[in-house]
Amino acid sequence: MFMDAILVTGGAGYIGSQVCKTLAKAGYLPIAYDNLSTGHAYAVKWGPFVQADLSEKEKLNETFQKFQPKAVLHFAASALVIESMADPAKYYRNNVAGSLSLLEAMHANKVPHLVFSSTCAVYGQPKSVPLTESHPLGPINPYGRSKWMVEQMIADFEAAHGIKAAILRYFNIAGADLDTEIGENHDPETHLIPSVIQAALGVKKEIVVYGTDFPSRDGSAVRDYIHVQDLADAHVSALKWLLSNNQSVQINLGTGTGHSVLEIVEAVQTFCGKPLPVRLERSRPGEPSNLTADNSKAKELLGWSPKRSDLPTLIESAWKWHQLLSENAPLLKSTLINRC
Repeated sequence: MFMDAILVTGGAGYIGSQVCKTLAKAGYLPIAYDNLSTGHAYAVKWGPFVQADLSEKEKLNETFQKFQPKAVLHFAASALVIESMADPAKYYRNNVAGSLSLLEAMHANKVPHLVFSSTCAVYGQPKSVPLTESHPLGPINPYGRSKWMVEQMIADFEAAHGIKAAILRYFNIAGADLDTEIGENHDPETHLIPSVIQAALGVKKEIVVYGTDFPSRDGSAVRDYIHVQDLADAHVSALKWLLSNNQSVQINLGTGTGHSVLEIVEAVQTFCGKPLPVRLERSRPGEPSNLTADNSKAKELLGWSPKRSDLPTLIESAWKWHQLLSENAPLLKSTLINRC
């Protein structure tokens, strides 16, 4: 028997669908709310589906009234740094205006608890690593600025209306569902690990590495990679903490270990047993050289630590998923499950 309903915006996406699965396992009823601009209907398997945009205020309020969610987990957003540099309007419209519509609906429907999908991009160019939650905020691209603005909006809604939020600033998400039911499926794919795997599978002709003069071991940028299931577990833990403590909090989610781009390429080459074509390019604007998390606050408050974020697990789970995708892409149909 399910416990409370939880509204999951972006619930048909890569992270949102994994969180829906984890919520269902924890006894909650996840309500996936997604416009399918980047999500996939086949990924909605663990609860009702509302296909709509956050800008559709009537549909959003109708969803709150129908399901009476206990809390909201907010993932719906545009999330590509380089795209945000070229099209900032899209990021302020989707991320900032969309979040404002959601906060207004939460206030109108008396839902006081929010878990917000934020990002380490709010820190900007690190002054020191690993990054703690007290590091100054100074995003250097529209994506990071849009998330920072939403964090500020949430604080204002708390002051005015009492909405409490767990703001989760996470680092680079990778890997796939360990049961290979869902995973990362973007078109085009821009994230590193799936891009390297696609090159190994022949889906992409080469791997493009942007930047070879960063202050790292091999000159390529360093990132902290966290498995999507570890991330989902952290969201459920944060939800429980928020409901129990009724306090707002900001928490980093990462492993505390950084890997360079070229190290990831080498690890996938080792896994698949063959060299891969690599093209080196200049670094791109808006990308810091090193983003690595201090996750001690997550460990202390949530009792959480990453269990599946070692490189072999990240790569093997992603490999299985992308191999399945490349073999069965024509068979993946957008069949809506429990659509509302």
